[in-house]
Amino acid sequence: MQLGAVTYNVLKDWDLETLITKLEETGFEAVELRTTHKHGVEPSLDKAARDQVRRRFERSKVRLLSYGTTCEFHSPDAAVRRQQVETGKTFIDLAHDTGAWGIKVRPNGLPKEAAPETTIGNIGASLRELGDYGAGRGVEIWMEVHGRDTQNPPVSAAIMKAARHESVGVCWNSNPTDIVKGSVKPSFELLKPWIKNVHINELSNDYPWRELFTLLRQAKYERYLLCEAQESKEPERFLRWYKALFTELNRACA
Repeated sequence: MQLGAVTYNVLKDWDLETLITKLEETGFEAVELRTTHKHGVEPSLDKAARDQVRRRFERSKVRLLSYGTTCEFHSPDAAVRRQQVETGKTFIDLAHDTGAWGIKVRPNGLPKEAAPETTIGNIGASLRELGDYGAGRGVEIWMEVHGRDTQNPPVSAAIMKAARHESVGVCWNSNPTDIVKGSVKPSFELLKPWIKNVHINELSNDYPWRELFTLLRQAKYERYLLCEAQESKEPERFLRWYKALFTELNRACA
């Protein structure tokens, strides 16, 4: 298991060069570039700019892992869902052109205007379409376990069953709703078949981190865990502290 970072929110004000340099200096191995942040790597980039981004990461020790989109597919309005899917495809193209492994998408709740099973089916169908598009370009689709109701692991599992696509998986998001009687094991076992990425947050809080790290190791998870934390007035100091704590957790759970 290797440590990376999401630009949300500690890194949101760093341009791409600063981002890569600081992550190298603090021992982070990958990054998820969240849309709208200062790095400026967006689907609007032309081919020359995309090539430049790819080459810059190829020269670095940091892997361009993924793009953190805000694409979401829970709307009862088919036109809104279609727009979100098409936006997702532009990020898949960007990921392909710049060498990223995946894109992160999300649900953001279960609208009251539709039955839950209808919304779950709509989200699953949208993810399946993106999965087909991404598979032809070597890009995975990672659905963040996110949103009111949809962040509940049984709902996320139902969405994955509705999606039915090997290129589509979940991004474990380390939510309080994962915890059942003090343990994340029931939720982890439920989502384990689809875990393709992991977001972790404040490693000093009460979330059962040691159990999560142990479960990931037992599942032979050999991908990245991405720090997704709140802003810091001393971002470099925070990153060094976070790297040290991650390393100790990783060692202790080996």
